[in-house]
Amino acid sequence: MALDLKLGRSGFPGAVAAAATLWALAGGVVLLAVVLINFVSVVGGVAWKPFPGDFELTEIGVAVAAFSFLPYTQITGANVTADIFTSGASPRTIAALTCLAALIATFFAGLLTWRMYFGMLDQKAYNYTSAILQIPLWWGFVPILISLVLLAFAAIVTFLENTRIFAGT
Repeated sequence: MALDLKLGRSGFPGAVAAAATLWALAGGVVLLAVVLINFVSVVGGVAWKPFPGDFELTEIGVAVAAFSFLPYTQITGANVTADIFTSGASPRTIAALTCLAALIATFFAGLLTWRMYFGMLDQKAYNYTSAILQIPLWWGFVPILISLVLLAFAAIVTFLENTRIFAGT
């Protein structure tokens, strides 16, 4: 949140930054739950009996958590970058490259949202479930789709912010 305050985000950009931060924290809670499930399963496998369906819950939980971090990394500029190429570049050049990256992120977030949505509908229509716990697989798609939409919004915000830097305003 300190970065959001430092950048002076308010209105839509501030709302996207706050939503991305909260969504990433929720993803962290999911990942913590996955670690706890695995801990119980390992200790249970040694001490008494293993946790049934731990592999399924790990699969779904890690996928949901990984996608939940994407909007936060986009809005905070924490994506992996090759700084060696831009270390001597001007702020305008870096802003131009960041704009390009944000456009690419917006495109791929939209493409993935579109395809994942139809994938979710297929999972639901064919009633696919996990093998042991019989969890409907489409349930995992819902938070992933929310993450992708939030990623698209975060990419749009970073594009607009860096466009202003590039323009020198």
